[in-house]
Order: sequence, then structure tokens, then C-alpha cells
Amino acid sequence: MKPPSALEPPHEERPAEPLSTKNEPGLYPDLDLDHPGPTKNYWWVWLIVFGLIAYGCFKLYESENARKADMTAKKGMKGPRSVPVVAATARTGDMPVYLQGLGTVTAFNSVIVKPRVDGQLISVNFREGQEVHKGDLLATLDPRPFQVVLDQAKGNLAQAKGTLAKDQAALRDAQANYVRDQELFKQQIIAQQQLDTQLASADQIRGSIEADNAAIEAAQATINSAELNLIYTRITAPITGRIGLRQVDSGNMIHSTDANGLAVIAQLQPISVLFSIPEDQLQSVLVKLRQGLKLRADAYDRDETKKLDEGTLLTVDNQIDPTTGTSKLKAVFPNEDHALFPNQFVNVRLALDTKRGAVIVPVVAIQRGPTGTFVYLVGPDSKVSVRQVKLGLTQDTDVAIDDGLQAGDVVVVDGAEKLAEGMSVTTRQAGQPAGAGRKGGKRSPKQ
Repeated sequence: MKPPSALEPPHEERPAEPLSTKNEPGLYPDLDLDHPGPTKNYWWVWLIVFGLIAYGCFKLYESENARKADMTAKKGMKGPRSVPVVAATARTGDMPVYLQGLGTVTAFNSVIVKPRVDGQLISVNFREGQEVHKGDLLATLDPRPFQVVLDQAKGNLAQAKGTLAKDQAALRDAQANYVRDQELFKQQIIAQQQLDTQLASADQIRGSIEADNAAIEAAQATINSAELNLIYTRITAPITGRIGLRQVDSGNMIHSTDANGLAVIAQLQPISVLFSIPEDQLQSVLVKLRQGLKLRADAYDRDETKKLDEGTLLTVDNQIDPTTGTSKLKAVFPNEDHALFPNQFVNVRLALDTKRGAVIVPVVAIQRGPTGTFVYLVGPDSKVSVRQVKLGLTQDTDVAIDDGLQAGDVVVVDGAEKLAEGMSVTTRQAGQPAGAGRKGGKRSPKQ
């Protein structure tokens, strides 16, 4: 049987065909009449399920909001939370007045070891970096050329002395002949010309004697120079100090005009430090020096965390550097443990005076804001208040308070970033474990 076609006229009726529960092959390929599907739609059931789920979520949201509101109300009834902080007590003490400057370590004395004569270096008698003393033998030059000159000068001296003796004998003979000629002239035996000739001969011999004496002195000077040159072939340490690296090896020719020389000796004990301070602070230093006071100078490392040595101020330069507006000062340090080394960068603190009875607190207690410097002051009611302070001198980890605090005041040194005016705090001393402190201004026995 063919399915109804849309081209057939609608008014034609077809005889009803009996219904069959079997699906004839090829008639309705998309229908499976042997396994019929559901005949009813249950969409309203899913609508009810989703509605119940939405209602449950809404009630849960209301319950959570109510719980949070209840917890907030309970917290409000308990009052503000107490913040744990570390506190310190302001104390009274002496605060040194320091002038600080940047300095460079320099050798107290520094010498370039050079030969006084030219010659071949035949031996080196020091180790690089060795501590040498004044007069120690450092090196030796070949002495033979200078020994030859000395021997020749001694021969010239002997020859000059022999010539002098010969001329002196001739002078004595000429003088005796002149005396005899004078007697003969008085007796009219010889002429005046012969007498004058004998006198001139004696004077000529006297001139030769003077030349002989000059030759002797020249020969003696040559001897002295040769002996001195022989001494100079032994190069000795001119000062006591540490010798540096060797610049010339054995066997080389060295000259007195060499720029680098043989080595450099630097005196390290004592040692000096050149540092600068602003010109505005110079007058206070000069006043102390005019009074004959010795100002203590402390040398610190680059980070100002370790004290290297303690010395005294030696002198002040005679002029101010116009390019930097600073004055250069020189301090001397004993340097017994060799903590200072030439060309080392150091920070120098010059102790100028001592401020007595200053109120001192740790530097970490100082806070800075738009209105200036302040601290958090802990009151006896365990609450903090902002207190404006005027800072004085600073030494290491302490600072003097010129105005704003009194001895015994408790200030916050750690935890200030969490504080505000009027907050309650629980304080403890630095080094105590958390929870070992007390409320507010109630101090522990160590305070």
C-alpha cells in the first residue's frame, strides 16, 4: 500500500484499512511498533524538582547570612582586638656627639725602593709581603765596577802624594839655594838676575805643590764616591713596614731613574686615614684643637656594622675644597691587628662632645609621616597614642629625643605598621617569646 500523496485531491475518500500491530517491512522504517515508546509527557515533574532545589539554595543563603551577622554582633560585644607589639622604655643616658665622614686609609709612610746607582741586580733578599725593618738588606747590585773605580782612585791618590813629596823636596832645595844666593849677592859674587831666577824657581815649585794637594783631594773625593757607590750596591730598607710585590727580577739592569723601582714599602703601624667633613662643621673641630684636646676617631667598615680601630685626630688641612665644600682631616690609628689596609674605604666617626642626661630610645621606634617624626606611646590603659617627637643625635641603634618624651615612657619598637590612634595592644620586651608580654603600660620586671 502506498502512502497518501499530497497531489491527490482532498475530497477523495479511501477505504479504511485495518490496523496492524506489525510493522511491515519497508513501510515505516522510522517506527518500531514492536517496542512502542512512552505516550505521555512528564515535563511538569522536572519543573517541580528544579523549584525545590532553588528554594533550598535560597534558605541556605539566608541561614549563612544570619550566622555571619550573629558572629559580627558577638565580636562587637567583645570590643576591639588587642594587637601584640614589642615595646621599649625610654631611658636617660649620655649620648656622644659624633661627626661622620667618608675616609680612605693611607700608609703613614710610603717609600718606593730605588737603587742609588745603576747596576745589575744579582740578589733579592726579601719575600713579597714581608714585614721589614729599617736597615734590613733587601737586594744587592754587582759591586765590581765600583770596586774598580775605587782601586783606580786609590792609585791616583798615591801618585798625587808621591808627586807632592817630590815637589816639597824641590821646594826645600830651591829655598836653600835662594838663601845661599842672597849671601853671595851681598858679597857681590852673583848678579841680581840670578837671585831673582832662584826666587821664581822656588815660587814655581810652591805652585806645583798646590796642584799636588788639589790632585790629592780629587783622588780622595773619588775614593769617597767609589766607597759610597759600593755601599749603595747594598739596597736596604729606608723605613719599617710591609714590602709589596717585586718589580724587578734578579739578573736585570736597574737604574736610579726607574719609575717603579724595586718594590714599595708601606708603613702600616701606625696607619693614617684621610676623611672629609662639611665645612660648616669645621669650626667646632678647630675650637677643640685650639684647646689642646685630642679628639677620638673611630673607623668603621663600609656597612658601619663593625668597628675596625680606634685612633685620634692628627691634624686638619689648611684649606677647604671649593668643589665639594668639605675640609680634609687626618687621623692616626695604631692598627695593631692590621684591620686597616692602604686604600681601604672606611666610615669615620669623630667624637666631638658628649650630651649628658639625654632621653634615649631605639631608632626603630621612630616613625615618619606627613607631620614629621612620631612614636606610638603605650599608655597605662593598654592603648597607644601618637606622640610627635623632636630627634637629636643618633648613635648606632639609639637616638636622643630632644622633645616629646620623658624617661620611663613606653614606646612601640615593632609592630607599629598595624597600629592606629587608640588601639589596644599587648606589649612584650624585645627577645621575649610571643605571649610573654603584658597589657599596655604594665611593664615587665626588666623594664
